[in-house]
Amino acid sequence: MNELDQFKATFFAECDEWIGELESNLGALHEGATDKETLNAIFRAVHSIKAGAGAFQFQALVRFTHSFEALLDHMRNDEVPVVDAVVSVLFRAADVQASMIDLARDGQEPEDGFGAEVLAELEALRRTARPDLAPAEPAPSAVAEEDRDAPATEVYRIVFTPNAELFRHANEPLLLVREMQGLGDLVAEPMLDRLPSLQAMDPEEAYVGWTFLLTTDQGREAVEEVFEFVGDDCELSIETVDDAPAETEAEAAAAAPLPEAAASAAPPASVKGADQSARGAGAAQMGSIRVDLDRIDRLVNMVGELVITQSMLSQQTADLPEERFGTIVRGLEELAMHTRELQESVMAIRMQPVKSVFARMPRLVRELSAKLGKQVRLEVEGENTEVDKTVIEEISDPITHMIRNSLDHGVETPEERQAAGKPAEAVIGLSAEHRSGRILISIRDDGRGIDRSRVLAKAQERGIVAPEQQLTDEEIDNLIFAPGFSTAAQVTDVSGRGVGMDVVRRNVQALGGRISIQNTPGEGARMTMSLPLTLAVMDGMIVASGGEKYVVPISAIVECLRPLRSAVNHLPTGRQVVQVRGEYIPLVFLARSFNLAGAIADPWEALVVLVDTDTCGRVGIVVDELLGQQQVVIKSLEANYDPVAGLSGATILGNGRVAAILDVEGLCTIGGGRIRQSEISEQPASDAGDPQPQNWEAVA
Repeated sequence: MNELDQFKATFFAECDEWIGELESNLGALHEGATDKETLNAIFRAVHSIKAGAGAFQFQALVRFTHSFEALLDHMRNDEVPVVDAVVSVLFRAADVQASMIDLARDGQEPEDGFGAEVLAELEALRRTARPDLAPAEPAPSAVAEEDRDAPATEVYRIVFTPNAELFRHANEPLLLVREMQGLGDLVAEPMLDRLPSLQAMDPEEAYVGWTFLLTTDQGREAVEEVFEFVGDDCELSIETVDDAPAETEAEAAAAAPLPEAAASAAPPASVKGADQSARGAGAAQMGSIRVDLDRIDRLVNMVGELVITQSMLSQQTADLPEERFGTIVRGLEELAMHTRELQESVMAIRMQPVKSVFARMPRLVRELSAKLGKQVRLEVEGENTEVDKTVIEEISDPITHMIRNSLDHGVETPEERQAAGKPAEAVIGLSAEHRSGRILISIRDDGRGIDRSRVLAKAQERGIVAPEQQLTDEEIDNLIFAPGFSTAAQVTDVSGRGVGMDVVRRNVQALGGRISIQNTPGEGARMTMSLPLTLAVMDGMIVASGGEKYVVPISAIVECLRPLRSAVNHLPTGRQVVQVRGEYIPLVFLARSFNLAGAIADPWEALVVLVDTDTCGRVGIVVDELLGQQQVVIKSLEANYDPVAGLSGATILGNGRVAAILDVEGLCTIGGGRIRQSEISEQPASDAGDPQPQNWEAVA
């Protein structure tokens, strides 16, 4: 990849950020935001895209974006009102702009007339503010007209002297030059009187100024607009020149080179040294740098290998007597501390807020609710919650599917809601939060909830459930995740094809996550995704059962204990539970789940690791012994082997052996799931005598 391709890749990456910011602020306009800063943010995003597109000669994108930007400028000046009809045009313009960016990214040119309808709407709105304005591009019929009505051609002398800090405010003279070239014929003469010696030169300061002669029919306003965002970072003079002297000066300057070479020596605009969305004076210095994700992935992998090596060294030197090898022992302790700090720092680089995904959802809700004839308001919480970038890239589709499902199946029409005593406007909530080392993303609605009788009937009709099979409410709710399942009466472009929710579950499980449903018929439903914060490294408790070693995620562990025999009870269904502080907690035997021979059979002779789960509440995992806490590098089972129920991955221990990482949710399901209230409606039968007030011993 050559240097230009690298700059283009950076431009397109920044376009994705600008489009996200644009849609987010357009959504705020639609919701009634009236502050100038929202309009300014929209304008900055559109202008930044235009400037970058001009730098790479994406002319179709520049022309369209220029009209988009011009309308926004009129709106900022209160010449065009911020009303729903205008905002709707802005949304369509953003769609055209995004499509043009995608075409440019693929090296393609838009077809003739692409976006012409939206462009005409933009121009029509501009003319409501300034009836004297001509269209951004003349109509084809106008080209054949005699140019007696065309705007007069003017020659402008532009003296541009940048301040020293111009580059540090993320401004680039080369982009200004290219914008002026798009207005007409341009010649330039550099002013080198401020240029210091090479030894005294600061590469982050601007020294070269220029005198430009621009011949254009676009008018003075178009010329001034080129320098709109650098006005506070330069000394600028724009004067109209008489034709005769202009010819003479233009001829004299014709041989002078454009400032390509001098300008290209400056930091390119596509490299982030400052906040690109605020180009004027006072733009906040971000001190950030853009790095390819592949490089960060390699760094994460190397840190993971370092963690494994450090763990091996610690294990192999654990028995060294400190009185003889004190220096080595202390050195290894410091190595462990620094390795952990390095791992945490590297993982923090990959953490990003979920806002980039959440920002796309208001528009989805707005457009889909209008198509379905429903009134829906989206409430967003926790959009600044951070998660690993790899996870962020994978959660967009599941969130989209769940919101579409809520809109289509959960939310009622305004008439149905009013008949049920509800407000005509429904509410869909989208939230994110950290809990126990994981991220929980919830989508809730106050609609009709899941109609269990209808779901069961449809599942039986499709052969997913046998007619005689008895299911709990929870099992019925989870039928919506069955492949090919749909309760839609007819196939539409929204739903009814039997795909969607099964894909959601598969995608979530592929991330090492899980999804659960809380359903209250008539009042609404909540779907919750529980995902790991990172897919690379975690803290784990090493346990042993039947001679095999497993890793339990520390984030899921509540406590470890050794129950007395009197604390272990059998339910009438045959399941075993342990009583802890008056609560009956189901037991899951690791050895039974994975058919391990030689494990301790009785819980009171073994150890119980209490873990928190979303689907089963608290569960006790019965193991033989605890071997200690360790930071482990997560290796995917799917990528290296096959999925295994009850396991979420594997790792390499300090002795070089592979150990499986437990999926506590999956293990709970294998063990029988949540205890139902009917199972504990009567006092469970004790295995030995009456329970004692304190019938367990904490071990960790």
